[in-house]
Amino acid sequence: MPEELSRSRIEAPEQRRPSERMTRIAGLAFSAAYALLLGWLFARQPQTVAQLTGGLASTIGAYHVDDRAFEDGLRFFRNDQFAEARMAFARTDPAERDARTQFYIAYSYYRQGWGRLYHDDAMYAEGLAAIDRALALAPGGRLVIEDANLGMQTGEELKAELEAGRRHDASDFNPMRVFRERK
Repeated sequence: MPEELSRSRIEAPEQRRPSERMTRIAGLAFSAAYALLLGWLFARQPQTVAQLTGGLASTIGAYHVDDRAFEDGLRFFRNDQFAEARMAFARTDPAERDARTQFYIAYSYYRQGWGRLYHDDAMYAEGLAAIDRALALAPGGRLVIEDANLGMQTGEELKAELEAGRRHDASDFNPMRVFRERK
C-alpha cells in the first residue's frame, strides 16, 4: 500500500504538466508573434505612443480620425490660422495615418510659408514631409481632395509646388514674382 501512495503522488503532478511538445509550440508561436511585432516596428518606425497604437489599430482596421477636430482644423485653415489648424489636425490624426488630414497639414505649411518675395524653407520642408506621408498613405499613392476652396487638389500638385519653393534659382529674382497669387 505505501508503494501505491508514493506512485500516485509521483504520477499526479506529471499528468497536470503540459506536454513538452505543447510548450515548444507555445514558445514558437510567442517568438513568431514577437518577431512580427519587431519587424512591424522597424518598418513603420513610430515616433510616439500615439503613432504606435494608431499604427497597430490601422493595421487591423480599427483606426478612426476625430471628425470634430477635423472640422475645427478646416475652420482654422479657411480663416488662415495655420498654426491652430495644424494643432487641430494633430488631434484629428495623432498617429499620422490619415492621408486627407496629412494633406491639409502639408497645405497649411505651404500657405503659411508662402510669400510674395520669399518662401520659408523650414515651413516648406515640414510641408514636404507631411505630403510625403499623405502620398504614402493614399491608396496607390494617388491623393485627390475634393475641396473647391483649394488651389491645388492633388498631392502631386502640392508636392511639386513645395519642391519648387525650396529650389533657389534665377526665377527668384524675377520682379514679376510679386504679382504671383498663392494657391
